[in-house]
Amino acid sequence: MTTYLGKCHCGQTEWEVALNKDQASHVLCHCDTCKALSGSTFTLNQIIPKSNLKLGKGGDKLKVYTYYGESGKPVHCYYCPNCTSHVYHHQSVMGDDTIILRTILLTKARDFPPAAEIFGKAKLGWEKEVAQTFDTMPPE
Repeated sequence: MTTYLGKCHCGQTEWEVALNKDQASHVLCHCDTCKALSGSTFTLNQIIPKSNLKLGKGGDKLKVYTYYGESGKPVHCYYCPNCTSHVYHHQSVMGDDTIILRTILLTKARDFPPAAEIFGKAKLGWEKEVAQTFDTMPPE
């Protein structure tokens, strides 16, 4: 495992995360919610055990926004209260021990390759495929 440091846009919130070699990559999410929350065509994420994330400076001050995902279950988005950078999301459908980390906020994230694309069914028609694309989530 390698430890990566992360910080929000304003630097008020910092964290570290331990990733296996195969997790040092981006899962591109094209769902409509990610588009609305980020103002972009997709977000860059990784699905990891919650225990791999260690919140540091400002971690106790994260705000939470909750919406209901395609499963009908709550999705909790944890973000910096100052600049609103999203640190991670917890989709309750995935269980208590799994989170979705925003990988682009990590040091060396520019070196991470794309691993997969999820919610391809919501992908904009002009976007090129950069990794294996799944209509929603990959099969278990």
